[in-house]
Amino acid sequence: MNTTPSFAQEQLRSIVERIERLEEEKKAIAEDIKEVYAEAKAMGFDTKILRKVISLRKKDPHEREEEEALLATYLHALGMAPEPEA
Repeated sequence: MNTTPSFAQEQLRSIVERIERLEEEKKAIAEDIKEVYAEAKAMGFDTKILRKVISLRKKDPHEREEEEALLATYLHALGMAPEPEA
């Protein structure tokens, strides 16, 4: 039996190791983000709203407007929004 690693085995090992490193980096970044939210909370900011703001900023303006209009329509249909002004 050949005990010398093949080129494909070395490629696979390299890919797995890169993914593992990236997963560790992702974990570290997630911890950093968690700390920033904790800092914001300590300053009196609402972290739930901050998360929503960040989510909205990721969207392009057209997508955001479309989502807001649809939300307003649904809320109005459920009687949860005021009548639109004429």
